[in-house]
Amino acid sequence: MVSPTREWVAPAYLFLCLIIGGSAQAIWGNMLLQLLGVVIIAWAAASDGPPLSASARNLFLISVAGLAIIAVQLVPLPSSIWAGLGGRKAIASSYALLGLGAPSFPLSLAPYDTLRALLALIPPLAMLCAMLRLKAYRGPLLALALLSAAFCGIILGILQVASAEPENSPWYPYTQSNFGAATGFFANANHMATLLLVSLAFLAGSVRAARGRNVHRNSALLAVAVAAALVVVVGIVLNGSLAGYALAVPVLAASTILIMPPRSHLRRWAGIAGAVCLVIALGMLESSSIRPAGFGAEAQTSVDSREEILGTTWKATRDFLPVGSGIGTFRRVYDLYENRDRVTRTYVIHAHNDYAELALEAGVPGIALLALFLVWWSAAGWNAWRSPDAGPFTRAASIASAAILAHSLVDFPLRTAAISTIFAMCLALLADRRSVTTSATSDLRPTRHISIG
Repeated sequence: MVSPTREWVAPAYLFLCLIIGGSAQAIWGNMLLQLLGVVIIAWAAASDGPPLSASARNLFLISVAGLAIIAVQLVPLPSSIWAGLGGRKAIASSYALLGLGAPSFPLSLAPYDTLRALLALIPPLAMLCAMLRLKAYRGPLLALALLSAAFCGIILGILQVASAEPENSPWYPYTQSNFGAATGFFANANHMATLLLVSLAFLAGSVRAARGRNVHRNSALLAVAVAAALVVVVGIVLNGSLAGYALAVPVLAASTILIMPPRSHLRRWAGIAGAVCLVIALGMLESSSIRPAGFGAEAQTSVDSREEILGTTWKATRDFLPVGSGIGTFRRVYDLYENRDRVTRTYVIHAHNDYAELALEAGVPGIALLALFLVWWSAAGWNAWRSPDAGPFTRAASIASAAILAHSLVDFPLRTAAISTIFAMCLALLADRRSVTTSATSDLRPTRHISIG
């Protein structure tokens, strides 16, 4: 049996990640999270925990395969082999022009950037270990930690947008940020929007988990949940993110399904409406500017247009196939392919499509591993909704992880410790047998006993 104190490990670590892990600019904060993550991983490795479920084992195998791909990219190769790999011939020829022989290089064009990206994986891996290996969590406590951080971020966001001079406001935690928007504990308004969207799903999961047979209690609980949801919606409005606006509708639709009775005929229609809204939202986001502005805002430069960034990324990807340029090297590679006539002082740091960026950096091995992961996630999400024994937090995790994966098509939320740790929490809930209950209390009918005298 897990002690009550131990059950706070994963929720406390999640809360800390959400407060101080909202940007790559948080150097000391991310370092603290990584050090604590190493402690959790070591604890998990030294513990004799219960056997993992088949789904959890597969998730860990996928994670280990991802780490192996990154490790291989750091192994030096003979120059004769390295120069013949995709995209590296021009770099090798520059040494020949100088009369020098090309040294031994690893697959990654920027090994230190790849190493930094590897260290950034520690918080989500620590969350997986804390939940799947140590069982150091309870669903309600995870939801409490998540919602508490979200509401704290909303309060901070109100102070941010109320500032007379946002760029000089002390309420923004980072020197580079979306000033004027409610970013909370993040630097990027889109990433705060991701947290708010995820909060809607876990708010619905909390309502579903707390419902009982008392009608008055259920009514009061629903009223509190509606009020909390309105606060989150206000946070999305103040945040001003296009992704927040566009993805809120499908997330709300899916969260409504989670609260509805299992036999309600409205569940199917809500699901259809949510799916249609998701397709429309992704189409609108893909054609919009990457800057936080209103709907219909046009991209004025090459660094504003998602379509142009994606096109340039695809050109680089074709050249660096099959092995990729190395995890964490996107910015350096993108600079080589950017149109020189349209270069300004503003530069592109990510592809605003994590799938495209992964294809460029990890090549065919990364694409294959991504496909394998999506198969695992689809099966786990399907089981979460098809199994009558699946708990509400498991289903909330499927909604939240779907929102993050959808947002990753037009942005890079998983590049922060905060969102990557939330994502890892969702995956652990989908994989762990503890998040599946024998039956939902709210669906049970009171047992009647017959006494025969």
